[in-house]
Amino acid sequence: MLGYMTDFTVFPLLDVQRLTMLFGGLTAVDDVSFQAFDRQITAIIGPNGAGKTTLFNCLTGFYRPTSGALLLHRGGTTVDLAGKPAHVNARLGIARTFQNIRLFANMTVLENLLVAQHRSQMAASVYSFAGMLGLPSWKRAERAAIEKARLWLERLRLVDVADRLAGELSYGMQRRLEIARAMCTDPCLLCLDEPAAGLNPSEAVMLRQTIALIRDEYKTGVLLIEHNMNVVMEISDHVFVLDYGERIAAGTPQKIRNDPVVIRAYLGEPEEGAA
Repeated sequence: MLGYMTDFTVFPLLDVQRLTMLFGGLTAVDDVSFQAFDRQITAIIGPNGAGKTTLFNCLTGFYRPTSGALLLHRGGTTVDLAGKPAHVNARLGIARTFQNIRLFANMTVLENLLVAQHRSQMAASVYSFAGMLGLPSWKRAERAAIEKARLWLERLRLVDVADRLAGELSYGMQRRLEIARAMCTDPCLLCLDEPAAGLNPSEAVMLRQTIALIRDEYKTGVLLIEHNMNVVMEISDHVFVLDYGERIAAGTPQKIRNDPVVIRAYLGEPEEGAA
């Protein structure tokens, strides 16, 4: 198992407090509260339509929640992310991937990773002034961006395809590139929306290893939406279950695996008479 026993005190990185999201008369997320911890993997599971991606969209600034708080604790300060636009939440350290891959298909793999660092490069160039003049601050920022991109190319086993167009990669490689691009922003919380969707078994194993590495070596909190229970149960520290927009369970993978409410709602009940 890729889970691990921590030898440090973990702290709440994200407090979701009574989050509600309404679309007209439809309640997509209903008074949901939970915590995600620094340097741990928190999985959100539930059937299709349970409100998982809606929750992600509120957290990452794509939706403004109807009510509730999304409190990010970082560097001794607390910021409510609710209602802040996506670019502000990204600047605060929230990175994400999507159910449907959103790469720059006509850019190379390397260029995708450099674009992810655009904000820090622009700041170093004094918004293009230093870049146009070729000042040392811009050159240092450029070198640092390339080195970070190379690091994640190596970590995600993409070095051999660095100069290929992203749209030419296999589906599994595109999934890994999305994660590499997100990590190039140095997030404190990485939000992965169904990263194992469409992967074959060997690719799913590689994905589990990658997510565990991000937690263990880079001390990054991970919030994971996933239907692949092998991935969820193998690497998660905590699992949170949604059904029809409501929280129905939370706990360790072992607790969730044996929870009768979760079994009925999502994991499936054994047939009568089955051993």
